[in-house]
Amino acid sequence: MPRTEKLERVAELKRRIEGSAALLFAEYRGLTVSDITELRRALREADASLAVVKNTLMQRAAAEAGLELTELLSGPSAVAFVDGDAVGAAKKIKTATRQFPTLVLKGGYMEGQVLSADEANRLADLESREVMLSTIAGLLKGEIARAAATFVSAQSRFLSLLEAYKATVPAEPEAPEPEAPGDQAPEADAAAVGSSDEDGKE
Repeated sequence: MPRTEKLERVAELKRRIEGSAALLFAEYRGLTVSDITELRRALREADASLAVVKNTLMQRAAAEAGLELTELLSGPSAVAFVDGDAVGAAKKIKTATRQFPTLVLKGGYMEGQVLSADEANRLADLESREVMLSTIAGLLKGEIARAAATFVSAQSRFLSLLEAYKATVPAEPEAPEPEAPGDQAPEADAAAVGSSDEDGKE
């Protein structure tokens, strides 16, 4: 490979390293072009892209990106550049190893940590991000439902206690209704008439 082409390839690999959420490394010894194409297709479903790389160029690109990945770059190497959920991509590779026994998940890199082969395989055994979010949402929904039920129950008990308290308080006596002013008018008129008659007799 001409020097200029190598430099361009290193720059491209560095760009992809820096733009990825995670990297997964596999040894593809014994796989055919058709097998690798099938693996690429599966990884695209997990927001990851597979590239067959030369170890020396990948090492140089990783070094320029500030990473030390030499231990993961031995034998024929393919790198999955993960843009989405690393768990989902690891699951795709691990599933492919059952279909292609010579395919080996060698390790990975994510969140500033180099993953060994065992760690990368354990990553593949985790629940995917979507499943975990769904589980968390279900738990939160259950907690909200329980909290609402507790609130309604407490409110119901409070209303029952309030009604019981009201039943123990004696009712206040009703105040007498005041007499209307019009009811006393005839007596006043009669008194006035009597006084007038006495004045006439004198």
